[in-house]
Order: sequence, then C-alpha cells, then structure tokens
Amino acid sequence: MTAALAGPDGVLRCPWALSTPDYVTYHDEEWGRPVHGDDALFERLSLEAFQSGLSWITILRRRPGFRAAFADFRIEKVAAFTDEDRDRLLTDEGIIRNRAKIDATLANARVLSDWTPGDLDDLIWSHAPEAGPAPKTLADVPAVTRESTALSKALKKRGMRFVGPTTAYALMQACGLVDDHLQTCAARNQPQGRRFGPELTGPSTSAAPC
Repeated sequence: MTAALAGPDGVLRCPWALSTPDYVTYHDEEWGRPVHGDDALFERLSLEAFQSGLSWITILRRRPGFRAAFADFRIEKVAAFTDEDRDRLLTDEGIIRNRAKIDATLANARVLSDWTPGDLDDLIWSHAPEAGPAPKTLADVPAVTRESTALSKALKKRGMRFVGPTTAYALMQACGLVDDHLQTCAARNQPQGRRFGPELTGPSTSAAPC
C-alpha cells in the first residue's frame, strides 16, 4: 500500500523510481510519456519481452547494448538479420543472451516488415483505454487489464511472439497508453521530458504521502 514518496531532492515520485538514479531519470523523463512510431514501439515491445522474468533495471542499463546489437530496432534492418547475426546476438554480452527472446525479436521484425507503415502504431494505440482515476498507491496499479489482454490477442493473431497480457500492459504503461504515475507523483500529467527538482510546482512535497 505504498504511495508516492519523496526522494533526496524532496520531490514526490512513484516508490519504484527511488532505488537507483537510472530509475529516477527513466521515471521522470520516459515512463508513461506517449511513444509513437513503429520502430520506437518495436523497441519498447522487444525490451519488455526481454524483461520478462527479470528486473527492468537489468534491461534499462543494457539498453545501449540492445540498440547497438539490434540496429537501433529499425524493423526493416532487424528483419534482414541473417543466421550469422543470430549467432552474434547469442554471444553478445551487451544484451540478454536468451535464445527464445532473441528468436522472438527477429521473428517479430520479419512479421512487422510485411505490415503497412503505421500499422503497429495504430494497432497498439487503438487499445488505449479511457483515462481512469489516478492510482493512489502501488496496490491500485494492475499487472493485466482487459485492454492489455485484447492487445496481446491482437498481436498474437498477427503472428507476434512474447507478447502476453502482462508484457502488453507493461508496454502500455511505458508508452503512455495509460498513466500509472501515482496520484501525488510529480511526474503525473507533466510535459514529456520535464526534469524535476526542488523548484517543481505541483503536488506539495512537504505533505505526508497519502
């Protein structure tokens, strides 16, 4: 039942963001901000799949390695990867060397390369739910929703892999289809890329979290 907490700078944030500086930056500048574009969404979907069974910080800290290994997640380039590229990925210490997840990423790129540009963006964003009340505590944040289950089914129907309902909901959170920043979190409803600090205007950082 954890509500937003104040970090060393006095700013209220979602509790999960306070464990490392990497999380603070990701929370303040990326998580929950709208993401559009097929390549950008392919990257997020792929990274969420790699995260399955691991902590997100493990993926976040390896993101530069993932981008280098997967040609910045440009769908057409990844779709053209060869068996030699697959072998290279399986020995790349800059990523998570999970055979099933690597194979799924390559297979998904090949599927997407046959789609009309903009189809992935349209499909994902067509499952964005209507805005609901802001969650007050972490207990109010779901792991799976009706919409994420529907998105998962739609992606699987079109041949995508490693896109279960939990992965789909994590994607929806990360890419701004839903805003799961807690009610008193300073990042809620702030412009994309906003940096926070003691000068922040918004929810009072002196009030007790509730």
